[in-house]
Amino acid sequence: MYVRFFKRLLDIVLSSVLLLLLSPVLIVVSLLLLLAQGSILFSQSRPGKNEKIFKITKFKSMTDERGPDNELLPDEERLTRIGQFVRKTSLDEIPQLFNVLKGEMSLIGPRPLLVSYLPLYNERQKKRHLVRPGITGWAQVNGRNAISWDQKFEYDVWYVENISFSLDMKILWLTFLKVLKREGISSGTSATMEFFTGNEAS
Repeated sequence: MYVRFFKRLLDIVLSSVLLLLLSPVLIVVSLLLLLAQGSILFSQSRPGKNEKIFKITKFKSMTDERGPDNELLPDEERLTRIGQFVRKTSLDEIPQLFNVLKGEMSLIGPRPLLVSYLPLYNERQKKRHLVRPGITGWAQVNGRNAISWDQKFEYDVWYVENISFSLDMKILWLTFLKVLKREGISSGTSATMEFFTGNEAS
């Protein structure tokens, strides 16, 4: 009953309240990003529930600067000061509340990753797409970008197999604490998470 009905109702109510409360923050961050970068939002195709593709929206934290080879510069070189701040405080995630209202995402669930990763998952990892992706999730409160892909996928699948109201409330609370402590923003070797290149054995 919770997964089929109340989880979606909770998403609608909480995301609406959060958007109302955070509207001043949305305005201020938008203005700062516009002045610093000339652009505000980042949109990208991501796979959602049952691998249905949708457009995720976040505050843009990096420029589009390219090197002599016309390739994008490394993330850490394109990350602006205001972009670094919105990432560290997780403010870049706020626009995804609109994705939640539209039913493309949930407040809590496996993070929506790149479309190019879809053919790289093994059968167990594919289970992460049996539910709506989330703004935060079990993997995020257990390490976020500081853990390996294998660990992250195991947390994702465990969540899918154990969804409950109490678990979601626990994740929301732990997310609040993680944001305050600013933990797990970067991986050990990058400003963001390294690309997933597939499993050695499936």
